[in-house]
Parts: sequence; structure tokens; C-alpha cells
Amino acid sequence: MTQIYAVANQKGGVGKTTTTLNLGLSLAAQKRVLLIDLDPQATLTTALGFDPYRLERSSYSLLMFDGMTLARALKPLRANLALIPGSVDLQAASIKLVQEHHPLERLREVLRATRLPFDYVLIDTPPGLNVLTVVGLLAADQVIVPAQCNHMAIQGIRAVQDVTRRIRENMGNPDLRLRGVLPTFYDPNAVYSQTVLEEIRALLPAQVFKSLIPYDVHVADAPHTGKAVVEYAPQSPGALAYHGLAEEILGG
Repeated sequence: MTQIYAVANQKGGVGKTTTTLNLGLSLAAQKRVLLIDLDPQATLTTALGFDPYRLERSSYSLLMFDGMTLARALKPLRANLALIPGSVDLQAASIKLVQEHHPLERLREVLRATRLPFDYVLIDTPPGLNVLTVVGLLAADQVIVPAQCNHMAIQGIRAVQDVTRRIRENMGNPDLRLRGVLPTFYDPNAVYSQTVLEEIRALLPAQVFKSLIPYDVHVADAPHTGKAVVEYAPQSPGALAYHGLAEEILGG
């Protein structure tokens, strides 16, 4: 059975896209993985070699056009890995979905109606808890919350908890649950990082991943090489942490 994860946080710059990309590549070493880009910035799409200004079909097409199928929008990348790319049109979609009364469940319906040849689907959502994030959460079974180890971490986690609860109780996805919080930009030598990590674990003692994504220069450098960190520096602390995260996901 396909497992569908949304990667979400109220805040930007916490590692959502980096997590989607590197977790996806790590999982694809063993399982079949589909990545879906719902962010109008389309950073995930760009990282995987596509120009978000020159796409004939994208996640925008899936959301806005009746009859658009997953197979037509899908871009095969390599063995075990494919992408539904994002495009700059998604910015308009966030308005049209509301103004033109398009169903926010469209992505969910497409994924549920298709016999997916994938073990895992990872949905990269935009910063903020906006309409496109709701679309992603409605389509998902579980939520991964990357949380940067700084003073704003708890606020972002609580915001995702709140919107997840609302979607579960009032918007037709009663099985949606928080899979886990992923601490990112963790610096073991910084007192504030350890303090924030302890606060996150106190808030959600059973729902924090064991894997900690460290502050690692290789993670920052990787996009400039056109690669994910698990490809660019596979033995770096950041890459090893993402491989550890994949093993946690695979372990259930």
C-alpha cells in the first residue's frame, strides 16, 4: 500500500524541500518513490533539473484541469524515482482554487483513484499554512514537520498540529496524523540547539525522529552543484542523517 507524506511547516527556510529531496532519494535506493512539488517557488523541481517556467504539465495541471491524469503530469527521473513538477502557475492556483471553487480534494482524489506504482509519495508544500498546504495535507496520510532548532520551532510545530487537527476533524481526511517532527540545522555545540531540541521532545515525546539533520556546510553547498547532499557528499553528516531518516520511515 502506498504511503503518502506531506512535508510541511508554517515557517520557510526550515528544510522542507531539502528534506523532501534527500529523503526521497534515500528511499528510492530501496523503494519506488514519487515526489510532488506544490510550492510556487518550485525549488524541488529546479533541483531535479526542470525549468518551472517551461513546463507543459505540472501539479498545477492536476489541480486545475479536469481529466488531467497523474500519468500525463509525471516525469520519470531514474530507477524508482519520479516527479510531479511544480510550476510558477501555482501562485495563481492558490487564488483560483478559492475564487473559482475548485475542489481542494483534487490531488487527494487523483492519488486515491490511481493505482499508484509507488511505495511512497512525498509532497513538498510551500512555506506557510495556505491553500496549497491544505491541498497537500488533504492528500496525505501522514505529516513530516521539519523544524529548525531555533526559538521559533515550537510555534511552527503547533501551527501544523492545529491545521492537521482541523483537516482531520472538519475537512474529510480523518486518518491524517503527524508522523514526526524532524529537527534540522542542529548544532551540537550550540546551547540553544540543545535547548530547543529538549523543548520539542517535551512537547511531542513520542513523535520526534531520532535522526537529527545537522548544520552541515555540505547541505548548503549541494544545490550549487545541481545535486542533493546524499549524492554530492554521501558520507557527510547531513547525508548520513537523511539516510537515517529513511531507515526510520522504512521501519514504520
